[in-house]
Amino acid sequence: MTVSDQGKPVLKVLLCSPRGFCAGVVRAIDTVERALELHGPPVYVRHEIVHNRHVVESLRAKGAVFVESLAEIPDTAAPVVFSAHGVPRSVPEEARRRNFFAIDATCPLVTKVHREAEIHHKRGREIVLIGHAGHPEVVGTMGQLSKDAIHLIQTREDVDAFTPRDPQNLAYVTQTTLSVDDTAEIVEALKVRFPAIVGPHKEDICYATTNRQEAVKRIAASVDAMIVVGSPNSSNSQRLREVAERCGAPYATLVQRAADIDWERLADARQIGVTAGASAPEVLVEEVLDALAARYAIEVQIVNAVQEDVFFPLPRPLRGEAAE
Repeated sequence: MTVSDQGKPVLKVLLCSPRGFCAGVVRAIDTVERALELHGPPVYVRHEIVHNRHVVESLRAKGAVFVESLAEIPDTAAPVVFSAHGVPRSVPEEARRRNFFAIDATCPLVTKVHREAEIHHKRGREIVLIGHAGHPEVVGTMGQLSKDAIHLIQTREDVDAFTPRDPQNLAYVTQTTLSVDDTAEIVEALKVRFPAIVGPHKEDICYATTNRQEAVKRIAASVDAMIVVGSPNSSNSQRLREVAERCGAPYATLVQRAADIDWERLADARQIGVTAGASAPEVLVEEVLDALAARYAIEVQIVNAVQEDVFFPLPRPLRGEAAE
């Protein structure tokens, strides 16, 4: 092992770019902060606004109140924000019945999937949703339509077991935060079984998920370990860890912050990769780099996959004149 002049072992860190916050996450967090700024606390938020404990606790300290159902919210004139993951159609309907001031922070790319599903349904097609059971985005997408209109497929085995009403009248949509490669395999299996199946005009897996996975793929085989900063309930963060393992990283770990790092597993590492899921703030990446710098003489090299410049405006009730 090479040792620096300060007596620390030298460690090369390949820092993935892009990493961390995507445009949908920025919009969702800004929505809660802007609502607090305009209306003061409390601002109620249905479900975690994004899947990151640090972000949620930071907003809670400013006056956000997180609930899992609208039933937990008293009758109020305070804003009620729907999270970036989207909600079933029944949720805004309940909000209207209770006269809530509802603000929808659903990521526009998730809303795109909702609209696609609705269009296919109006055209009489039976719909397949590729995704993970129980994830809030999947619950929200399936909740746009009646139960018999949309079917969840999680694996290639599910494709084999699926019996549609009419194989000639099928369409598929996908969760936005899936593994690009896993999803491609399932889509291919669907097309082999059901050649007439109709797909999205533009891929449903979001640009941020795709780009972060691409950056990981570029370095996975050349590192001794990969650290993914993100929350265990963050789908896109879990997929980054899986992609790293599949593409050759001997060890890939998901950490919420630096305190979660297993230093023994990094003892023999000479080169590691660092990335962050789309809901993980950069301050937590910096915390990990600082922790590495405390133990090693680190040499940081940024690995760029693609330049991102996507921006989503705030929900209409929080924009300009509408907010005044």
